[in-house]
Amino acid sequence: MTTITTVEELRALLPEAKPTTKAKILPHLDEQALEFVARSPFLLLGTVGADGRLEVSPKGDETGFVLVEDEKTIVIPDRSGNNLVFGLQNIIANPSVGVLFMTPGTGETLRLSGQAEITTDPALLERFAIRGKPPVVAIRVRIEHSYFHCARSILRAKLWDSESWPAPQKISFGKIIAPRVSDDDKLGGQIDAGVDAAYERTVADGGV
Repeated sequence: MTTITTVEELRALLPEAKPTTKAKILPHLDEQALEFVARSPFLLLGTVGADGRLEVSPKGDETGFVLVEDEKTIVIPDRSGNNLVFGLQNIIANPSVGVLFMTPGTGETLRLSGQAEITTDPALLERFAIRGKPPVVAIRVRIEHSYFHCARSILRAKLWDSESWPAPQKISFGKIIAPRVSDDDKLGGQIDAGVDAAYERTVADGGV
């Protein structure tokens, strides 16, 4: 057997979690989780569309950029981006989402799952404004499960150990896009220059 197709086959290899492990799964944010969200500048948002296609979107901003409305509800600002809006479209089709919070230097991650909705409430969006510019929409997540994932994967990856980091990889969007839209040999370089300029504006404008 090389492909596992049933839960029974899976559990024959990986037994049920211990009761003490299951006990860490909560239906809300506890004190430590609240502190973690307040310290986190980055998260990954997982969504699933009506066709079953999965998307995972990175969301990052100033430390503590996610608003905690109460112990069972968070709101994530959705800053301007590429306007593909795959994740937002998925939420409209299927509100079930997963969220993974990360905090630099901390091995543990915070995992949430629940039901999401997209809001355009002006008063709420104004709370996320940077330099007077609020996001167009925000994502409210009503939490069903909340738990900390242990640090072993982060430790194996040496994610926060700067001495183990490889040299930064330069991604060329021009190499991907230009051949598909034009025969102009210069277009790839123009696209990459535009991306670099946009990155510089993002840093200069404080993340807007």
